[in-house]
Amino acid sequence: MSDRLKGKTALVTAAGQGIGRAVAEAFAREGAHVIATDIRLELLQGLKARDGFTAEQLNVLDAAAIKAAAQDHPDVDVLFNGAGFVHHGTVLDCTEEQWDQAFDLNVRSMYRTVQAFLPGMLARGNGSIINVSSGASSIKAAANRFVYGASKAAVIGLTKSVALDFITKGVRCNAICPGTIESPSLRDRIAALAQSTGQTAQQVEAMFIGRQPMGRLGTAAEVAALAVYLASDESRFTTGTTAVVDGGWSL
Repeated sequence: MSDRLKGKTALVTAAGQGIGRAVAEAFAREGAHVIATDIRLELLQGLKARDGFTAEQLNVLDAAAIKAAAQDHPDVDVLFNGAGFVHHGTVLDCTEEQWDQAFDLNVRSMYRTVQAFLPGMLARGNGSIINVSSGASSIKAAANRFVYGASKAAVIGLTKSVALDFITKGVRCNAICPGTIESPSLRDRIAALAQSTGQTAQQVEAMFIGRQPMGRLGTAAEVAALAVYLASDESRFTTGTTAVVDGGWSL
C-alpha cells in the first residue's frame, strides 16, 4: 500500500464481485475509506468486517435509494459507477423491454448517481467520477452487442458532458473502457452462450480469448489499477477521457 487515496472516501457500485469488487479492494489498499454497495448484500459479507470498508445494499435502479445514499454519505470524493449488464443479440433480437433494461442499468443509474453525489463534490471543490463503459461502445463495434454497445456509447457521452460542464470546479469525470475481463459475469455469459448455441463452455471461452490480440482475457485487477490512478490526485489533469484497457482489442 502506498496511500495514494489516503483521506478519500469512495463509493463503489456493484462491489460484490468482478471489476467492482477488485476496485473496492484496490481503493481500500491505497488508503481510501470505501463504501462498497451492491444490490446483493450477501456478496458484501466478506467486506463488512474488514478495515476501511462500509458495506451497504444499494439498488442503482432505485432513484430514492440513491438520493438517500448521497444524503447519508455527503463526503464522497470518488464515485465509481460499476453496475451494468451485457445483453447478447442484434437489433432484431432486442425487445423494447431489453432496450429499456439496458439503458436503465447501464446509463440511467449513472445519471442518477452522478446527479446525487456531484453537489457534495462541488461544495468541496474536489472529486473524481469514474464510469465503466466498454470497448464495445463508440470505440468499437462488437458482434451481437447491439443494445449493450449503444448504452455503453451513451456512457461515454454522459462522461464527457459531465467532465466539460464542471471542468473548472475541481471535479473530474472519466470513463474506463474494458475489453473482455475474467469475471463471474463473463462466466455466466459463457455458460448461457454455450447452452444457446450447443457449443461447449471451453469452445465459447476460446472464442472470447481468440478475439483478444494478447491471447488472453484481462483481469479485474488490471482494470482496478487504472481506476486507482483515475481516483488519485495523480490524474488531476485528466478528465473526459475514455481510458481503454482491452489488451489491444480496439486497435
